Amino acid sequence: MAIAGLQGNEMAQPRVFAHDAKSVSLNVTITGTETRGVCLYIGEVTSGATATDITVIMESGQQAVFSKVPHGSFLPILVTKVVSVDSGDIGKVLALF
Repeated sequence: MAIAGLQGNEMAQPRVFAHDAKSVSLNVTITGTETRGVCLYIGEVTSGATATDITVIMESGQQAVFSKVPHGSFLPILVTKVVSVDSGDIGKVLALF
């Protein structure tokens, strides 16, 4: 996968923060990640759990597991796919573009 790199200083970059958010489906490549991954927002779920484990495919193509991610938090990582979420409530995971 070709990854678009950053150039110049961070303050000069137009993509420092997200400008769009979309719900994520399990095991489906996130639309728009052909050249760059997206960060994730892990929303709160109704099950009463306060944290979740999430398995993703990173921008590099490698799989990674992040454990005990607090609900209501951002994952500042670049992913192309969400493989699994242990809380089962994938509708609360947003891809940030």
